[in-house]
Amino acid sequence: MEALVCRKLGDPTTSAPSDENSPVVLSKNHPIPPLNSPTSVRVQIKATSLNYANYLQILGKYQEKLPLPFIPGSDYSGIVVAVGSKVSKFKVGDRVCSFAGDGSFAQFIVADESRLFRVPDGCDLVAAGALPVAFGTSHVALVHRAKLAPGQVLLILGAAGGVGLSAVQIGKICGAIVIAVARGAKKVEYLQSLGVDHVVDLNHQNVIESVKAFLKEKKLKGVDVLYDPVGGKLTKDSIKLLNWSANILVIGFASGEIPVIPTNIALVKNWTVHGLYWGSYSIHRPQILEESMNQLLSWLSTGLIRVYISHIYSPVEANLAFYAIKNREAVGKVVLVFEDKTVKSKL
Repeated sequence: MEALVCRKLGDPTTSAPSDENSPVVLSKNHPIPPLNSPTSVRVQIKATSLNYANYLQILGKYQEKLPLPFIPGSDYSGIVVAVGSKVSKFKVGDRVCSFAGDGSFAQFIVADESRLFRVPDGCDLVAAGALPVAFGTSHVALVHRAKLAPGQVLLILGAAGGVGLSAVQIGKICGAIVIAVARGAKKVEYLQSLGVDHVVDLNHQNVIESVKAFLKEKKLKGVDVLYDPVGGKLTKDSIKLLNWSANILVIGFASGEIPVIPTNIALVKNWTVHGLYWGSYSIHRPQILEESMNQLLSWLSTGLIRVYISHIYSPVEANLAFYAIKNREAVGKVVLVFEDKTVKSKL
């Protein structure tokens, strides 16, 4: 099978996967993963999304480090092509999506049936492949952790990225007043089309001044929930806008700088700081993750949410895909799509 294999740590944007000196090389004859248990399922991957964590993983800067060589990847969608003897939930031909710690940048992947989710009829399979990590993170963060309520003010940093756009949509579903922070006219325009209540364009505006002006105009006291996948100075500025008893959702550090949240102010203002590592829910709270994914797929099937994909690449163009991630070119998601080639998959 075809697979993108990380053979050494480094920047995957510097050379194409066809270059043997690239950190990530496109293997044309990688072994197809075997069914490793009676409840395992082999999926032929249609689409797999790139997340910033995948980029950090190849650089060797992610919190979980895999032994070399490894196939990167996380969320994906595809078609069931083989099932173990005790699989009861799925059959060959079913459309599914899921996520993994690694391995989805390949034509085939094997997962236990308990880790797979059926993609409803009417859902675009490519979109479903970009749903789990971004939308799953935002849904668990906003609904289960912050318990976002109608009328609350939600401030989203990095709002035009994959997790940012998902947070915008889920925030609107929850009935929140959504303030989005992004950079550039194209991103601002798309956020406005989603019905965001206020957008801050960092190319021309200061986040503190712009948000304070909006809050004053709407007679609002402050921000109730801060959704932060960015970190750095933007976090430091944004916490000056928080209301008493606000929730801070620590999602990631796309800026490359881990911020310091002053705990003395958190004490005085009764803030709650939530660290959100979504992937660990599969180990510690699998029921919450399953309920969350089923809710999101239902919303996707009815059109209540949309997975916006701005860049689609083939595996041989993986360096360009990572470049779009690295340089913040994407609005929403970046996706790798595997051609539907006839590859014999043995049990």
